[in-house]
Amino acid sequence: MKKEEILLLKNELSKDTGLDISPEKIVEQLKLFEEGVPFLKLVKACKINDGIKHIPEEDKSQLMEYFKEALNDQRVIKFVPASGAATRMFKKLHAVLSYGERVTIEELERRNADENAVAAVKFLNNITRFAFYKDLKECLKKNGKDILRMIELGDITDILIFVLDERGLNYANLPKGCIKFHDYPDGARTAFEEHIVEAVNYAADKNKRADIHFTISPEHENSIKHLLEELKTKYKKEGWYLNIGLSFQNPSTNTVAATPDNKPFRDENGRLIFRPAGHGALLKNLNELNGDIIMIKNIDNVVQDHLKEDTYKFKRILGGYLVEIQNKIFAFLNELEKNFDEKLIDRIEAFGRSELELELRSDFISLSIAEKKKYLFELLNRPLRVCGMVRREGHAGGGPFWVEDGQGNISRQVVENTQIDLNDSEQKKIFEDATHFSPVDFVCGIKDYKGNNFNLDKYSNPKTGLITQKSKDGKELKALELPGLWNGGMYYWLTVFVEVPLITFNPVKEINDLLEPEHQPELN
Repeated sequence: MKKEEILLLKNELSKDTGLDISPEKIVEQLKLFEEGVPFLKLVKACKINDGIKHIPEEDKSQLMEYFKEALNDQRVIKFVPASGAATRMFKKLHAVLSYGERVTIEELERRNADENAVAAVKFLNNITRFAFYKDLKECLKKNGKDILRMIELGDITDILIFVLDERGLNYANLPKGCIKFHDYPDGARTAFEEHIVEAVNYAADKNKRADIHFTISPEHENSIKHLLEELKTKYKKEGWYLNIGLSFQNPSTNTVAATPDNKPFRDENGRLIFRPAGHGALLKNLNELNGDIIMIKNIDNVVQDHLKEDTYKFKRILGGYLVEIQNKIFAFLNELEKNFDEKLIDRIEAFGRSELELELRSDFISLSIAEKKKYLFELLNRPLRVCGMVRREGHAGGGPFWVEDGQGNISRQVVENTQIDLNDSEQKKIFEDATHFSPVDFVCGIKDYKGNNFNLDKYSNPKTGLITQKSKDGKELKALELPGLWNGGMYYWLTVFVEVPLITFNPVKEINDLLEPEHQPELN
């Protein structure tokens, strides 16, 4: 943007008292559209003993004890981003309704090269295995329809309609957390309830109190609050106290939209258009938690009870590992504050290399004593994250890589494929060499050695966002997503990657994922 354009825009924005975003931030975002978001430069994939740690069996009991102590000191909060709608989960079922006014199984079976039709046939052939089947059957019955008879006759249009829209379960319009995922003898559980079950089993203190925080969308606030109050009452009868917090993505994290030629995009009334900035915007929610140790896991990554124990165990191990590392960091920072000598330098350097896999700056040896102290202090005094990594085994998703920035600094990052120039054969080769990926199983330490919360915005890399092509009212626009919560949003954190078993990752991205063994009752 030209200087005169920037001045005019800032003058216009300063008069908009309803705007929750600073003019300076909007100008910065428009400059990103002009300059583009640079690709990350991969150095190599992180692997076991080279960026990813394997925790020996003999260490696990002690780590779980460290985590237990942190729980009993009420330091732990379970944090679940749960604001996403289930629309994408039911996308393929929605698509087949466009085939005609009445859709039959026979027609779907004829379209065996169409992935939407194949998914719908699989869904319908297994309809009784879904945890929400009883609700769907009852809903249809109230409207004079017999679900089994409808399937027998092959006319399944109303079954899909009653799953998807407000005439029935309305699942395509609900948040994913409100979908019934798993069936049990005493009733079906939503994804929200499964996370509560996890919380009381691995994140509750000796007084059976568990803190859990969900990020949700404002339009679903009342229904979610009602559901969570029912669950709090249910588990209170079993002796558990649930302290459940809720928050929304703050409008101040929205980003301005741009035209294809990088000018501010305006509606028909001449007002600027802002868009939600992706899950990276939840960094603000994390920043505003009065938390200490934050356990992050996605809303759709849950399993049936008979498989949960491994997920509990490794959450405790990850949490305990964070506590162990954090205790050592805090001890060093306290020492640095009181005194400073060559022996302390050697100890910190050895710790940084072995535990955090950090390299000191190349000119460290030539720095003065005061400069060394300042450098080491700033190196260690940062938020800490311990991230579970699972074997790739065909799964797509962000992976752990060694990344080089523009100044030659190398660090470990969770990298999405959209952040890599896959047209560069060397970069593509490194990306394909990855052995692990991130299931979003993080434990975060967001307080410093004096017990004060870090300002997490300070440790985000604004140049790791994402520009996408969208449209509004038939006009093309560019949208900007903020750096993702677990990649660019945590770019400058102290980072440790730890291998965890694949059983800890069982996401539900599409409705038929609920037919996988991890989401079905245990076979007797």
